Amino acid sequence: MRRAVSKWEIRITALLIASAMALPLTPAEAADQKASVVLETLAVKGRAPKTGYDRSSFGDWADPNGNGCDTRNDILNRDLKSITYKYSNDNCTVMTGILVDPYSGTTMDFLRGVKTSSLIQIDHVVAVSDAWQKGAFRWADSTKVSFYNDPLNLLAVQGRLNSQKGDGDAATWLPPLKSFRCAYVARQIAVKAKYSIWITTAEKAAMKTILAKCPGQLLPKS
Repeated sequence: MRRAVSKWEIRITALLIASAMALPLTPAEAADQKASVVLETLAVKGRAPKTGYDRSSFGDWADPNGNGCDTRNDILNRDLKSITYKYSNDNCTVMTGILVDPYSGTTMDFLRGVKTSSLIQIDHVVAVSDAWQKGAFRWADSTKVSFYNDPLNLLAVQGRLNSQKGDGDAATWLPPLKSFRCAYVARQIAVKAKYSIWITTAEKAAMKTILAKCPGQLLPKS
């Protein structure tokens, strides 16, 4: 049985539609782009103050693709294997599954519950606070909601490492699994190009150092 849709979810969906209509295509949205090339298109500036930052202004998990399932469950469905669901006739609410954590390479069991769900979290690869300090403070509500729910910027990961990362950028935090760092940095570049989020000098240097080890690294498509 599908749950009733709240007024808040209807409002978020409307904002997402408005955002999709307003955002122009950027180089990061095209396939087969080298991360190192797109990196050079990003503006380089210092961090803006965190004054006025309110994570709740970005909304909550919504249903941007209109499939009746919120973004959190969409990402669990995308990133986990051997999934079971709450309802046999509704492949939406993930109850159990197996994750190979991209940040550590650890295989983890997911079990939905008050004490267990947080062991696997959905990470904003470009942290919400980092985005705020690098341009998002100027965004309309529709863009904030779109960014918060964009699968391009979301990965199911080990909760402990997500907490460790906090709002760090590539200059202050990288996944401990070194073989994933190229893909991680490429995803950050794709998101920052899509939403015109700038980078710092130190962040660009860190990204270039990583990508020098994988010059052919392409941007993710989704």
